[in-house]
Amino acid sequence: MFSNEVDNDSTPLTRFERGSLARLHSSRDQFIGFAYVNPHALICARILSRDVNQPIGVPLLLKRLRTALALRERLYAAPYYRLLYGDADGLPGLVIDRYGDVLVGQIATAGMEALRPMIEQALYLMLNPKLLVWKNDSSARELEGLPREVQVVGAELPEELEVIENGITYSAPLAAGQKTGWFYDQAANRQRLHRLMGKGARVLDVCSYVGAWAISALKNGASEALCIDSSERALEFAAKNAARNGVTLPLRKADAFDALAALHAEGRRFDVVIVDPPAFIKRKRDLPQGEAAYRKMNQLALRLLDHDGLLVSCSCSYHLGFDELPEIIQSAARHADCDVQILEAGGQSPDHPVHPAIRETRYLKAFFCRVTR
Repeated sequence: MFSNEVDNDSTPLTRFERGSLARLHSSRDQFIGFAYVNPHALICARILSRDVNQPIGVPLLLKRLRTALALRERLYAAPYYRLLYGDADGLPGLVIDRYGDVLVGQIATAGMEALRPMIEQALYLMLNPKLLVWKNDSSARELEGLPREVQVVGAELPEELEVIENGITYSAPLAAGQKTGWFYDQAANRQRLHRLMGKGARVLDVCSYVGAWAISALKNGASEALCIDSSERALEFAAKNAARNGVTLPLRKADAFDALAALHAEGRRFDVVIVDPPAFIKRKRDLPQGEAAYRKMNQLALRLLDHDGLLVSCSCSYHLGFDELPEIIQSAARHADCDVQILEAGGQSPDHPVHPAIRETRYLKAFFCRVTR
């Protein structure tokens, strides 16, 4: 609910503490739901329950968590997935990833921060994890007046996590890692790549992080792969993951744009190029610059592909629409003097379900494009 929808004469927002709980009623005094409130935010209230008999408390949190767990246990054989995905799982402002008996959570709103003791109680009642880490270092917390911090419940903060994805075991950084340490949202797309790439493919993984795309490809028929990332720490983990899985993986520490241009100058060619950059468009006003960045990266990537190659072009920018990335790819193809055919379009993995009424829950786009010359 937005702040301009509140009848401030009847219930002034200034009367509420940040993160306090409230009942929402319509102007006709009809019960709408139980919510938490932040009087200082544009979205001043977020509904957690529409059942008048189900107020906000540990029983409600347990119900939401168990419903979320039931889906993940149906989808995945091993306990490595996004356990809870915010609004889509009925708990706005809360994300929890599961790494076996370790849980890593992120809280983005003041209301959910106030509920943290109840959330912890519910998680321990349901799963009794060995370790619970709150990796609350996202810039989104600042919009809610919350500090950026990392806190641990149960033990000391580990340096790394073990991840199992599509039958492959990886290590991922935790304290120095991105997000919660791993990108479960790309798991289904990485599996999709196995079907679409040819045996013996030469693979380039751009913005590789810890090498999941490249190593997954090598374990499923690729003959060689190269990782590019600007983070020394990420590439250290990529090397560790390659050794762990018995594959050879050259690494190049560089800015993605510079590295793509350098590879073209070197005359390098690949059968598969994956571009999976961080969000270039974090706010709507960033659209023009962000679209230009996606166009440039895809154009540079297309120049490195041989005839009948495969471009995997991804964007995690919510503000870039699902139909807009193909237009950018087509524009890049014109400038790279090649043709593209979209073979498949992917989104986030099903442990990141989309709420049909909340467009923001659908953010990831991945297009698998055949390139001909």
